[in-house]
Amino acid sequence: MNSPFEIGMLICFGASWPISIWKLWRTKNSTGVSLRFLSLVEIGYICGMLHKIFYNMDAVFWLYALNFIFIIFAMILCKYYRVRKILPKI
Repeated sequence: MNSPFEIGMLICFGASWPISIWKLWRTKNSTGVSLRFLSLVEIGYICGMLHKIFYNMDAVFWLYALNFIFIIFAMILCKYYRVRKILPKI
């Protein structure tokens, strides 16, 4: 049985990550974005997915996977904008 609280948490985070990614994309500035924080959240999603795989695989797994993908995209953008900021413009 799926926990409605777990589903609610994943939906709220799932709605928040695209907003964060949009802001990062629009401003092209990764100031204030912590890669350590994103990495820790990513590890949490990995743990959630592994729990679903080993104990009770259900549709909630896909919410974890979707949030995992959002974080990967945010990390890629953050790295890209940080490198771009460091490199001189030609």
